[in-house]
Amino acid sequence: MLFLLGAVLAMCVIAIPNASEHVEILNATRGLPPHVVGQFRQPSVFQQTSNGLYLVFDRRGHRIYRVERDRETVTALVEIGSELGRIVGARSFDLDENTNRFAVADAPNGRERIQIFDIDGSPVRNFTLPGRARPRITFEDSVLSGVGTVEFTGREILMNQPELGGLITRFSLRGTPFHTFGVFRDTGHEAERDVHLALNSGIPLTSNDGGFYFVFHAGVPLLRKYDASGEFLFERRIQGVELDPIVNTLPTQWSHRSSDGASEIPLIRPSVRTAAVDRNNNLWVVLTTPFIYVYDSDGEKIRTISLRAAGLLQPSSLFFPDNTR
Repeated sequence: MLFLLGAVLAMCVIAIPNASEHVEILNATRGLPPHVVGQFRQPSVFQQTSNGLYLVFDRRGHRIYRVERDRETVTALVEIGSELGRIVGARSFDLDENTNRFAVADAPNGRERIQIFDIDGSPVRNFTLPGRARPRITFEDSVLSGVGTVEFTGREILMNQPELGGLITRFSLRGTPFHTFGVFRDTGHEAERDVHLALNSGIPLTSNDGGFYFVFHAGVPLLRKYDASGEFLFERRIQGVELDPIVNTLPTQWSHRSSDGASEIPLIRPSVRTAAVDRNNNLWVVLTTPFIYVYDSDGEKIRTISLRAAGLLQPSSLFFPDNTR
């Protein structure tokens, strides 16, 4: 089974059967009660701690909630605010199951910030990235690039910060970048810096064999895998009939939009919304159409999936508490 967050049924559990037809439909088996879900304005991440508690990242509500095992009692752990220990303009959330601590990325006053909290909501550490945030890749009202895709391991934080010269940057918990790797792909727009960096934005993920995945957000959909030292292993093109409407209409020139009232950046839409690695080291890639591609650890596509609750879901996040959910 699989925990996911979708737009129709905010939180549900999905059973994972064996692969069969070309497109598998996975149906929700249970979810949080409506009176609980109704307390959240835009629940965007739903994860479970090692001791059975649920954590909910409410992006629009600027809060982190804890739902008890009875799935009835809800407690706000982190409240809205720009000061330390609170969040505003939050963009991403990730839980480390080993420590049950979680990291939240927000951007008060346009400055990207990472805060780490204990399971009771008490702040542990924080740091702010230099410069001002530039939301290069957005989907609906969510920023996907930069701190929009934080991977928290409990010991370090992974982010895609192409300004630092690579696809994946590893940060210490004090905010020091100590390892940047992953050569940029050729885009044909190297002379247009913002376009080139946007087309090299994506999702960094740790794999269970000690290596790393990287899934590009926009442009021609690709995934890459690196070993534990950051050495390149392979690249695979993400393709299928479900992606044809996106790939066949990829532009060669982009209109621009205002990013901070004073400058403009290219308007580049993603083809991949999010991605996650399950307990069997398979990579799940969520498209911006209502489909998910699943790849094995060798980069071979093994499944195409749609998720259904009250209707087809387009999840904003995936989380695998075990091999069956």
